[in-house]
Amino acid sequence: MIVTVVRITDRARFLEIFTTIGAEKRREHGCRRAQLFFDPDDPYRAWSVFDWDTVDYEGFLADPEIPAIARQLGLQAPPVHVVAATDLEA
Repeated sequence: MIVTVVRITDRARFLEIFTTIGAEKRREHGCRRAQLFFDPDDPYRAWSVFDWDTVDYEGFLADPEIPAIARQLGLQAPPVHVVAATDLEA
């Protein structure tokens, strides 16, 4: 699982690109599922949870088309990869 947090400029624009161009590119790099959450306390922050192997995610980040897609998403800064504080069975 990969979790990222990002600051965005426009929710509608971000959602449109995330669910179309972004989804296609993620599938190309082995992502099995993605969930997007908008922060209820900050309209410019979004959380993404991906069912993705680390190696495939790193390949996605290295893809030369990603910077252009990031610009289309309207990111204020690069996404931050969130590291789990713990991993429990239940």
